[in-house]
Amino acid sequence: MIELTGHSLTLEAVESVARDGVEVSLGQPARVAVTESRAFVERMLESGERIYGVTTGFGRLADVVIAPEQQVELQRNLVRSHSAGVGATLSQIEVRAILLLRANGLCRGHSGCRLELVELLVQMLNHGIHPVVPEMGSVGASGDLAPLAHIALTILGEGFVLGDGAPVPSADALAQAGLEPMDLREKEGLALINGTQAHTGLGVLALRAAERALEAMEVAGAMSLDALKGTPEPFRAEVQAARPHAGQIESAKRLWSLLLGSEIRESHRVGDGRVQDAYSLRCMPQVHGACRSALAYVRGVVEVEVNSTTDNPLIFPEVNAVVSAGNFHGQIVAQAMDFLTIAITDLAAICERRIERMLNPDLSGLPAFLTTSPGLRSGLMIAQVTAVDLLAEMRVLAHPVSTDSVPTSANQEDHVSMGMAAARKARRAVWNLEFVVALEFLVAAQAIEFHRPLKSGPAIEAALALIRDRVLRLEEDRSLTGDIESIAELVRSGVLGAVS
Repeated sequence: MIELTGHSLTLEAVESVARDGVEVSLGQPARVAVTESRAFVERMLESGERIYGVTTGFGRLADVVIAPEQQVELQRNLVRSHSAGVGATLSQIEVRAILLLRANGLCRGHSGCRLELVELLVQMLNHGIHPVVPEMGSVGASGDLAPLAHIALTILGEGFVLGDGAPVPSADALAQAGLEPMDLREKEGLALINGTQAHTGLGVLALRAAERALEAMEVAGAMSLDALKGTPEPFRAEVQAARPHAGQIESAKRLWSLLLGSEIRESHRVGDGRVQDAYSLRCMPQVHGACRSALAYVRGVVEVEVNSTTDNPLIFPEVNAVVSAGNFHGQIVAQAMDFLTIAITDLAAICERRIERMLNPDLSGLPAFLTTSPGLRSGLMIAQVTAVDLLAEMRVLAHPVSTDSVPTSANQEDHVSMGMAAARKARRAVWNLEFVVALEFLVAAQAIEFHRPLKSGPAIEAALALIRDRVLRLEEDRSLTGDIESIAELVRSGVLGAVS
């Protein structure tokens, strides 16, 4: 059970709720904060205070005053009109992440909604009620309006939720769980849809997957270096201390430890005429480490964002203020997602170079395409071709979208973040990266075994055993698709990245 406070949610907890179905509860501090916030809104309503989106219209229509008897209808109309998403449906895992982040943001007590509304979001998570949310339709300011509106539609008992095989009417799903739809009161529709939770939710999941892929790639890179009879000397601590970037130091330390105890290394320590290895081997700490540093920055951004209030206007009972501001603007997350995509694209690029190096007999000293009968058999020839295709798409995805603002809402929202597009790109790029890493493992495992009976270090041999438990050594030519998919699953699970 994860307790929501609005201040303490971790990225690991987000993933455990989203992927593993861990249940959620509301902490007592959150209950107090939400209750006090709502009481303040109701006092402001009684005073006749003009409040954006509560007693006025939205966006360009902010100067239109809404009569008290129409204020509930205003919130309902807002949710319905903004449910305009299109395209593929977000996965159950993604929807759960978004639901969790929306509930956690409301827990901070700056949104003015009723406690019952936050409780319903939590109950939807715990009962497995997952709204159908199309992935297209948000520009990341004023928040993720369309995706979050599709979630809010479920609260009204409208729209659909994900079912087994086909969408199920929301009202039916709520009833089956013993829950009732809610009519949204003043400010609540706006509080639900005006936030960054859709692109942040996707961003958290993309980041966690990228972190696992990077850890796996360190293992794959070490395996490749040993297969190519490279030297780990460039990974010495003294080298990193001369240029002490944190990511570089961490990558070098990990690579050094992975290669300890290698018989293959000892076999060519003396008498090898090479002075230095190619960059894709020698510069792994510098390139992998740069990605580590980038992902650390991205983690810092999303760790703050998941525990933030990002709707508008914001309620501050302690200073008797309702403030129209811009916390819904997702620029910092959008830029972080662009940065993530750029960083992992270069990671895939160096990985592809190592794959080519192992398959090319002119560079590897191994049989062409790692088959015992080159010519008659093609071996792993097409593994590099697949990696190149994946990398080509990643290079397109690496083009920043956070710089591509297009004004919306009659130029009232005249600079937007494109956060959802940035998160979708990152999600796709990570998916590609997982396969590129899997391809390096496929090739490196085959290459290592050409050095038998010599063994690599214990860590590399442990990784090889995990691979061989799923994928047999290639003797006769066969379809590689199943092999690649199996290793990619090991990459996604974190098992390969965890060897030591």
